[in-house]
Amino acid sequence: MRRTIRARLYALATAGTTLLALAGTAAAGPTAAAHDDDLGPAIEAIMHKPGYEHAQWGVLETDPATGRVIHSQFANQFFVPGSTTKLATISTALNTLGWNHRFTTPVRATGSRSGSTLRGNLDLVAQGDLTMGGRTKPDGSVDYTDIDHTEAALPGATLTPENPLAGINQIAAQVRASGITRVNGNVIIDPRLFTPPTLSPQPVPMIINDNLIDLLSTPTTPGQAAKLFWRPQVAPYQVTSSVRTVAAGGTTSITVTTSPDGTKIHLSGTIAAGSQPLLKVSPIQDPNAFGRTALIEALARAGVTVTARPTGPNPQNQLPASYGNAPRVAAYVSPPYSQYAKLILKVSHNLGANLALCNVAVEVGSKNCFDAFPVEHDFLANVAHIDPKQFQLSDGRGGTAADRITPNGLVEILDYWLRTPKATAFRLLLPILGVDGSNGISCTTDCPAKGKVFAKPGTIIGEDLLNQELEVAAQNEAGYLQTDDGRLLTFFVGVNGASSPSLDAFLSIFNDVNQITALLQEQASGRPTRHHHAGDFL
Repeated sequence: MRRTIRARLYALATAGTTLLALAGTAAAGPTAAAHDDDLGPAIEAIMHKPGYEHAQWGVLETDPATGRVIHSQFANQFFVPGSTTKLATISTALNTLGWNHRFTTPVRATGSRSGSTLRGNLDLVAQGDLTMGGRTKPDGSVDYTDIDHTEAALPGATLTPENPLAGINQIAAQVRASGITRVNGNVIIDPRLFTPPTLSPQPVPMIINDNLIDLLSTPTTPGQAAKLFWRPQVAPYQVTSSVRTVAAGGTTSITVTTSPDGTKIHLSGTIAAGSQPLLKVSPIQDPNAFGRTALIEALARAGVTVTARPTGPNPQNQLPASYGNAPRVAAYVSPPYSQYAKLILKVSHNLGANLALCNVAVEVGSKNCFDAFPVEHDFLANVAHIDPKQFQLSDGRGGTAADRITPNGLVEILDYWLRTPKATAFRLLLPILGVDGSNGISCTTDCPAKGKVFAKPGTIIGEDLLNQELEVAAQNEAGYLQTDDGRLLTFFVGVNGASSPSLDAFLSIFNDVNQITALLQEQASGRPTRHHHAGDFL
């Protein structure tokens, strides 16, 4: 079992689920104990299921309109937050950057022009744009799926239909439209916007397709090779597959191996006939070199010849100290930041949350991404009027072992947005129970709360080697309950220190927390609560 669990945890390491290798990451407060808060027999039954014997549950439900505390259990104790941390990170980013902030990624032409020939370099000055047009729909919004490709280790992960190279292609077309048809020189990615911090995943100024190669295997007929689709196809990346289709109901198991530099990728294994396509991903190890080659190839497609070798390292040492009067010959302009906030919160986009720290730091004039934390502290204390001591954070996503937040702190962030003109807009950034985002897979059938719970989940799981099972350090939800008559309540529901025999069984813990949120919504609406069937939350 140990080897199997470890392999699957490793596969999940790039997913939105936060994984910790350390044991003992349960909440810092006291262990679960009897309390006077009557949550009702249906909720109490969930909290006392096997696997929660030594866990601590936290609950806070309030009515912001009246200030009434409806339920409170350990609301002022620290909990391991997981991705509920993103509520603080993205709130700070929205407040600092502004909802309508757009990233403009320019291309500068250095050297001299002679007719349509540039004797010099084209420098793409990376701006920390999370998607570079790779998810932008025709209406200008940013696309996502409920289980994102960044969570490809999870069952059901799928791709958005947009071209990951769309922004790069737009830039290349603009360069051609500027009159340049030949570059006697080089193409360089300028990544000097900020210093990449020691965070996982690590944000960098140049990002294409979340710095991932997508690998989609589709079954054919038994005994035949599976169909392979991969993207973005940029040299020198090469992908091969020996995945075979086996009989319906057979084993689906695909392994990805790469060369040391990640540019040669091979898929092996089997996929069952009739099953859904299986998505895997492989990291782009050198985003600057990848971006450079992607732009050179896009320029060629647009009718611009570059004399420099298209593959190889990014020649950053050739960048000028400043651009002075070097003309801007192209620029990609992103969707508004509110669209990125929606992507990050809906699918729990870890890279985007860590990148938000860098975006904030750059906005206040720093290249050090950790300089975002004084800004976050100021937002909590002086804008939202929340005690920052209720938060202990060292990244943007909630993936650090020492991170802690109180339920009350999270609920106060939610209360803050209700006092602003963006109250509805912020609520709609969150996953909606049974509808979309991370919570789209729960409460899908016979569930009266479907579409009425707007909440950010947070998950941290790790390997318990002593007991040969999984430790669930955190499974939390924080957000809004909308009653049947339209009132909005704020809430936190979470459990720290649970256990699960397997990753498959872990889904029941995720669903238990969501079931409690659904029951709270039913209580608040005056409907009799009932025990939901497990199938209601699958």
